[in-house]
Amino acid sequence: MIKPCITMIQSSNNSSMKIYLASFLFINFLIAQNESISLENQNIATPVNLINAPDGFEVELLYSVPSDQQGSWVALCIDDLGRIIASDQYGGLYKFDPPELGKPLDSSSIKKIPVDIRAANGMLWAFDALYVAVNDYDFIMDSGLYRITDTDGDGELDKVEFLRKMISKYDHGVHALLLSPDKKSIYMITGNNADLTNVNSSRVPMHWGEDHLLPRIPDGRGHNVDRFAPGGIIYKISPDGENWEIISTGFRNIYDGAFNRSGELFTYDADMEWDFNTPWYRPTRVVHVTSGSTWGWRNGAGKRPEFYADNLPPVVNIGPGSPTGVTFGYDAKFPPKYREALFILDWSWGKIYAVHLEEQGSTYTGTSELFLSGAPLPVTDVIIHPKDGAMYFAIGGRKVQSGLYRITYTGSDTSLSKETRVRDKNIVRLRKQLESYHGKIDRRAINKAWNHLDHKDRFIRWAARTAIMHQPIEEWGNKGLSERNPKIRVEALLALAKVGGIDSVQRKITDLPIDLALREDLIESLLEIDINRLDDDSELTFLRTFQIIFSRFGKPEPILSQKIITKLEDLFPSESFPKNWLLAETLCYLESPFTVKKTMTLLRNSATQEEQIEFARSLRFIENGWTDELRIEYFEWFNRAKVYKGGASFEKFIELILNDALGSVPKDKRPMVDAILEKDLVAESPFELMAQDMIEREYVKEWTVNELSRKIGKKLKNRDFEKGRKMFSVAGCFSCHRFNNEGGMTGPDLTSSVGRFSAHDLLDNIINPSKVMSDQYAPADITMDDGKIITGLIVNLNHNDVMVNIDMFNPNNVVSIDRNKVLDIQMSLLSPMPSGLLSMLKEDEVFDLIAYILSGGDSNSRMFRRK
Repeated sequence: MIKPCITMIQSSNNSSMKIYLASFLFINFLIAQNESISLENQNIATPVNLINAPDGFEVELLYSVPSDQQGSWVALCIDDLGRIIASDQYGGLYKFDPPELGKPLDSSSIKKIPVDIRAANGMLWAFDALYVAVNDYDFIMDSGLYRITDTDGDGELDKVEFLRKMISKYDHGVHALLLSPDKKSIYMITGNNADLTNVNSSRVPMHWGEDHLLPRIPDGRGHNVDRFAPGGIIYKISPDGENWEIISTGFRNIYDGAFNRSGELFTYDADMEWDFNTPWYRPTRVVHVTSGSTWGWRNGAGKRPEFYADNLPPVVNIGPGSPTGVTFGYDAKFPPKYREALFILDWSWGKIYAVHLEEQGSTYTGTSELFLSGAPLPVTDVIIHPKDGAMYFAIGGRKVQSGLYRITYTGSDTSLSKETRVRDKNIVRLRKQLESYHGKIDRRAINKAWNHLDHKDRFIRWAARTAIMHQPIEEWGNKGLSERNPKIRVEALLALAKVGGIDSVQRKITDLPIDLALREDLIESLLEIDINRLDDDSELTFLRTFQIIFSRFGKPEPILSQKIITKLEDLFPSESFPKNWLLAETLCYLESPFTVKKTMTLLRNSATQEEQIEFARSLRFIENGWTDELRIEYFEWFNRAKVYKGGASFEKFIELILNDALGSVPKDKRPMVDAILEKDLVAESPFELMAQDMIEREYVKEWTVNELSRKIGKKLKNRDFEKGRKMFSVAGCFSCHRFNNEGGMTGPDLTSSVGRFSAHDLLDNIINPSKVMSDQYAPADITMDDGKIITGLIVNLNHNDVMVNIDMFNPNNVVSIDRNKVLDIQMSLLSPMPSGLLSMLKEDEVFDLIAYILSGGDSNSRMFRRK
């Protein structure tokens, strides 16, 4: 076997530089000399000259893991002697001392730990033992929690104890183990394919349910159709493995987590990429895991959006990806900015992000920075070694080529000192006081929490509501029904609906009958509320509570239903998409005769396909209020939707919505509808669809940065919000960029442009898109050994297959290439974003667009005129 020497590179953040697969070319030279040598047998991990990191950081490839001997490494930890332990996803454990800086890891120094353990997805050295979370894809060993100890003191682990069996299915199963901040317990990270295990207590009220008002739409490709609440769970476990407590639920694909200096837990989660460009898709995100929190994963189209009152918002949305390792940089010998950062790993896109957190009320907000990237670079786990202050990370998983890398800082930049804000300790203390009542009955909880149900901080409201939900319902139910403060009442009624009702999916034969009297009490109490006394958050809670009541207690009698319709129709439509989402669903469920016309108007005027899909989904079962004209328009929309693009399940979701809608069409109207759907359509690209929006528009001019920048300082006042949003669609921005959880994924998320870009810089990026390209979104030109060149983004890997997305508008247009046949990779110098996008916009329209982006889509921004 040919063993490559260690390679070190001092990084450059010049995204337009050419990068070459030098090691691959070297091996190909050897192949030319000796045809018996194949690249597959060389076990060459991704060379460091294919890896980009910030200036001043050096990346070393320490070791390319021989797959036939040591498998593919997915987890790392450090033992009590400072040795690194690595785990093979389908095999055993290996230990070694980190090599000196600048030196490779000698393969002879790597020792297999001689114990009967395999398939570790998480490891933790604590309490004089190695704790291992096994998630065995091959079902050779039971998945669950193990403890390995050295019983004879010879420095070798020799005893394996099985502490808890867990049922886990393949991916999203039993994952990382963390030491609690007080060093007295262990936290376990599990995904949504690990079954709920027996617990001693739960900080999350165990009244979970699907809570879909309209029948759910399962994934059209069958993914996770049998997985229901509570989803992925974070447990707190005693060192002996006897006591288990639920801390947080509702995750999908969490793999790891980390505690900050204040003892607050953070994790990195992802929803299904197959859902991309649907209204229920949520990007990968960092969340602040507070006591009793739930995060809204449900299968198919059932994911809870951020604005649902029975869900919590993330710290920061990241974008498409596949979460793996997470760590804070506290022990790293890095500049302060990075030493305080939360590092998160994205396996499928080959990226490490540095997330910079800022306190916000009782929780946090954050910004993400692409810290390191490579192609391919399937990063699996990351640790900071306290002895040398270096970052170590592994690539591997799913039997792809594995390797171990080290990152050190050798620069002299002292300008990166982190500014620390003085945190409002009182509000954090209040949240923790309320959380102390979670998971137990305490007579003081109701009085302590009640008046905080209308707190302006969403996490305080959550902590207060959760504390109350843990108390006997007879001690607070009537108090909620008669509460005089409307903001407190809506929170209390949401809690009462959850605790007093049972979701239909979770209901068992042995459960008590539905409490119809409580249903009427809840509805009448909601109807008494003066909407004008609610703020936006409370109004969303008000609307969501109706949905929870109907989901858990059933549809009310006609007279009461009519009262609700009368109340809600006055609110519909709203200027807020989240409110329209809830109102359209609820009024369609109640068969309001006025809702079809209003919802069709919203669908017709929606700027994004996500909004259109949501309104089409709401309309699929309603039978009242249709005219022939509205029905024709509705089913013509399905023809247009055939050319919309999205994730792998996107077309199936549209098909399922259509099938439901057809089932609600009267027999005498079916011929008319069938004739509409039989029309032949030619698939159009987003650019062609954008061109249709431009048909009525005239060419204005090729705008320059200087001429617009000179005026824009005075022009970003009294702008038109709705026109700015329309221009965002007309200019094709939604095709590639996400904005407020809508739009494409092939360009940067523009939601956080406020604070990152000046108006001048934003104009420059739009008018000159190839001037500066982010490494994260720059496509690669991949030359194969037959001379063929493939251009696209590397998005996934499986063994030696590399998946490349070759169509910026269609995430499903992916080709698979054999990494052994790659000759050369160069970063493309040309941005996939075309120039001239503003040439059909008038000057005022350009300024409306810039104001819309810089405001973060906030209609209340000072840049917009008041209505």
